[in-house]
Amino acid sequence: MNPRESKGRRTAVASVPAEVGRDGAAGVDHGSADGPVRVAYYYRTRWGAHEEFLELFVRNHWPILRERCASGRLLDVTLETPRFHGDGAAGWDVVITIIYRDWAALEEHSDPSIAERLFPDRERHAAEERRRFELLDAHWDVPLEGHPLPAETGARTGKARR
Repeated sequence: MNPRESKGRRTAVASVPAEVGRDGAAGVDHGSADGPVRVAYYYRTRWGAHEEFLELFVRNHWPILRERCASGRLLDVTLETPRFHGDGAAGWDVVITIIYRDWAALEEHSDPSIAERLFPDRERHAAEERRRFELLDAHWDVPLEGHPLPAETGARTGKARR
């Protein structure tokens, strides 16, 4: 079911976090240009194709991402869907967030040997990956820049600090 018409839910397909940093994000150092990079991948599935998209993602793409986590190139991967039915204004019904080790890990393409090893039937894997993207109305990637919040906000005095 598409969460735009159903009760919706939040699904954590995976969480393979590194050490949790001060800001609560897995190992994210927002002050370093060479540190981890967080990217949100938004997907809007076609009407009625939501469950098939998730199934194909988990079967065909998650094992590759899991291998990249094990190699240290990725620090964390999560998959989430809206918990409640909305009006569709958000424009997405699946978001996958990946924390890359650094910009170099983001720019490197996935090693084809991983897919060859995990999916010996290359034709089937390629066909299912094509199908996964046919199920989409839209897809966009958003590299995120964190802005850590100060430990003290001045809330005790009623004055906001700037």
